[in-house]
Amino acid sequence: MLRRRAGRAPVGLPTWIYLPAVIGIAFVVLPLVAMLAKVDWTDFFGLVTSESSIAALKLSLRTAAASTLLCVVFGVPMAAVLARSNFRGLRVLRSLILLPLVLPPVVGGIALLYTFGRKGLLGERLEMWGIHIAFSTTAVVLAQTFVALPFLVVSLEGAMRTAGRRYESVAATLGARPTTVLRRVTLPLVLPGLLSGAVLAFARALGEFGATLTFAGSLQGVTRTLPLEIYLQRETDADAAVALSLVLVVVAVVIIVAVRGRGSVSTL
Repeated sequence: MLRRRAGRAPVGLPTWIYLPAVIGIAFVVLPLVAMLAKVDWTDFFGLVTSESSIAALKLSLRTAAASTLLCVVFGVPMAAVLARSNFRGLRVLRSLILLPLVLPPVVGGIALLYTFGRKGLLGERLEMWGIHIAFSTTAVVLAQTFVALPFLVVSLEGAMRTAGRRYESVAATLGARPTTVLRRVTLPLVLPGLLSGAVLAFARALGEFGATLTFAGSLQGVTRTLPLEIYLQRETDADAAVALSLVLVVVAVVIIVAVRGRGSVSTL
């Protein structure tokens, strides 16, 4: 009896660990508190509803939604290949797919520019067909997709590995074709992971700055998203920059809470 009770005793944390934990929490929270203290609440709605701010917000929402759709279209097959395939070079392929997670966004923008730009690898031929991508709204979507796609792939691949192959094997044994198994069995099983990955991809796309500025520029109403608007406002109107930053913080908090509620943040 004593052994059982001893085995059930919870393992406590060492006292010293709370000090660096509190310091780390303060390091994250204090800048947010400082920003809140700087907000001009008397003119907050006027600052965030200016013509340029509304245009930047609408553009950010449209492009982030479009890039999230592209992430789903391409990310689901990519995650399925990573989770269900086993071939030589798979680890290298996974590393390349996840590279934008650690790559500086400005480097990603340069890579996109030399791919789809006027003199780029593909851009030069596209220009001959009258298709102009760089420094356009399309460039914003591509830049956001480039940096956001790995978030969906990682989340969905983790969900697929956790779900296992048992139900897929049963469906295949019953005569279901691979496409039917994917559509009727695999995707319904990993739907929470797919939704969480899509939300994270949307959040990353909404906050993208470096790749967008490098590849798409900053043209009001065309390529100037909300992060770019905040950067420009910082030079001319600090109050507007702080107010718009708070808008992005609120959106980020809502997204984190939503994803955390689904228990899928741990997959990252």
